[in-house]
Amino acid sequence: MKLIVGLGNPGMKYAETRHNIGFDVIDELAKQLGAELTEAKHKGIYGIARKGTGKVILLKPLTYMNLSGESIGEVMRYYSMETDDVIVVYDDLDLPQGKIRLRQKGSAGGHNGIKSTIAHLGTDQFKRVRIGIGRPDGPMKTVDYVLGKFSSDERIVMNEAVEKSAAACIHAVDHSFIDVMNEFNQ
Repeated sequence: MKLIVGLGNPGMKYAETRHNIGFDVIDELAKQLGAELTEAKHKGIYGIARKGTGKVILLKPLTYMNLSGESIGEVMRYYSMETDDVIVVYDDLDLPQGKIRLRQKGSAGGHNGIKSTIAHLGTDQFKRVRIGIGRPDGPMKTVDYVLGKFSSDERIVMNEAVEKSAAACIHAVDHSFIDVMNEFNQ
């Protein structure tokens, strides 16, 4: 069993914001894998899909970004999962908009959702799909930028990044993450 987690914030207020790109990937995966995100427990909403002979849990933590690790930890404990079975998908200010970067481990890099995940898993040794949202132009505060919505032109680029990230996650279910990184890192 694998767990793919998309980080974001719950509620319509945050829908389609830069910080919710992880949720967008989970929605795309649910569509492609025929899963319904209807289970509401473990401080999140999730669905279980079948891929080959295995199962994949698609999770959106509902704890708000800064406490995402609470939900991830609960799901992992409930299903007796190891960190090697987890992929976390999230936005990254330090990557150009639309770029994706896969990593097997690493620091939080200032991302509060990843800080929480590291704290609740007790390790930084888990797979990640980072999706670039770029940095704001001019004096805009970072919080206003990440909680802002994409322009229509940006949305086109980000939709491609969501599709590519979903493809990488699906590929990672049946292949080594090194192979997936070699194929999908830009």
